[in-house]
Amino acid sequence: MKVNEITYVALFAAIMGVLGLVPPIMLSFTPVPITLQTFGVILAGGLLGARLGATSQILFLMIVAAGLPLLSGGRGGLSVFAGPSSGYLISYPITAFCIGYLLSRFRPLKLHHILLINLTVGILLIYAIGIPIQAFMMDIPVLAAVKLSLVYIPGDVIKAVFASLLINKIRKNLFFSRSLATNDIHHASKNS
Repeated sequence: MKVNEITYVALFAAIMGVLGLVPPIMLSFTPVPITLQTFGVILAGGLLGARLGATSQILFLMIVAAGLPLLSGGRGGLSVFAGPSSGYLISYPITAFCIGYLLSRFRPLKLHHILLINLTVGILLIYAIGIPIQAFMMDIPVLAAVKLSLVYIPGDVIKAVFASLLINKIRKNLFFSRSLATNDIHHASKNS
């Protein structure tokens, strides 16, 4: 990895930590809180691309596993990977990778492409991984976990739309498009 890539990966791991400082919204009927960190996952994939976006999320989760209380609500340590929200955490690097990979396939990349990927893959993939694990950890049927998760959809749609607007604006920056976005595409083409 180049120095600028390491810097971006570390920066996005730090951004995830900062988003974790925003207090979670706890709901009385589910132990999984509403947080801003899914916004960071979408940003990482959209701005860093598949490889670096996933790497930033893996780094963040490793720091959390080491015990730093960077998850919303001041949670950290290995115990968070044995709770109801563990599936959502596991989905972070996978989702960032998929968003980055799919966005790299659009030339030219337009706002409606970013919105489409973030609203479908960005949100649905987190749910597809998080809900079954939540159901298993809470010992409830998957359908019951799906019903519990419906409350998150409006907030996640707002986060995905805002992230899409931000991604579109930042990707239009000439420096960004030359230095980072193209690096991930060239790396992908070398490995294919």
